[in-house]
Amino acid sequence: MNLTSKRDIVDLLDKYDTKPLKALGQNFLINENYVKKIAAFSSKDDTVVEVGPGLGTLTKELAIRSKRIIAIEKDRKMIEILKETLKDFKNVSIIEGDILDLVDDLNLNDSNYKVIANLPYYISPAIIRKFLEAKNPPSEMIVTLQKEVAQRICSKPPRMSILSVSVQIYTSPKILFKIARNSFWPVPNVDSAVLKIERKKGLPDIDFNSFFQIVKAGFSRPRAQLLNNLSKQLKLSKDDLKELILKVDVQPSQRAETLSISDWLKLEEILRNSNA
Repeated sequence: MNLTSKRDIVDLLDKYDTKPLKALGQNFLINENYVKKIAAFSSKDDTVVEVGPGLGTLTKELAIRSKRIIAIEKDRKMIEILKETLKDFKNVSIIEGDILDLVDDLNLNDSNYKVIANLPYYISPAIIRKFLEAKNPPSEMIVTLQKEVAQRICSKPPRMSILSVSVQIYTSPKILFKIARNSFWPVPNVDSAVLKIERKKGLPDIDFNSFFQIVKAGFSRPRAQLLNNLSKQLKLSKDDLKELILKVDVQPSQRAETLSISDWLKLEEILRNSNA
């Protein structure tokens, strides 16, 4: 069975009386070259977590190359299909459930692992954040997601967002290549990109809860000045806050989108040390 053939895919779905579910973001990658190109980021000693394996197209290629695959699938019908398409692979574990509920329960606390997946686009930012903030985060993520989301994750000042800060504080993201929408079936309304998210070796010594509280306050009204947002959300005096902001070489009139990761780290440090 060719899992990159639309005819074979339709026949397989008909056999199990199902179809691609738009609500779960089920768009199957049918370009074999891209499937192999993504799978090539795994190697023989890798433990790989795949989110949303669908029919098992990428899973099969990963299983050929990797030591162990943990495939997380939410759709029960797809679980039935996976049991058929992956029956010859003894190194694949299929787990039914929502990845957002399972990240810290995968028994990977003592393991070095990668995430390689074509992510459901509607929750891809949430999935990335969940893995990055896990008890044992992956060493690397190779994920296919909506091109515009990938570009936002990799953005630099003056086009930063909460999403780009949330990913870049932990990692160094990079777009590897783009995939046109007609490489999927059903054809989505957007083009895609494959993103490499590699964890930084030395994370800053900060209180991440405090850090994200400040970042969220700064972005609370994207078009407003940083001083006004921080003052309102953190309930701090504008005069005191202005003085602190100026000390880290940031202008109180700047918008949050213009600040770099380094700027946010300096803000977190001076606010923490000032007991603000």
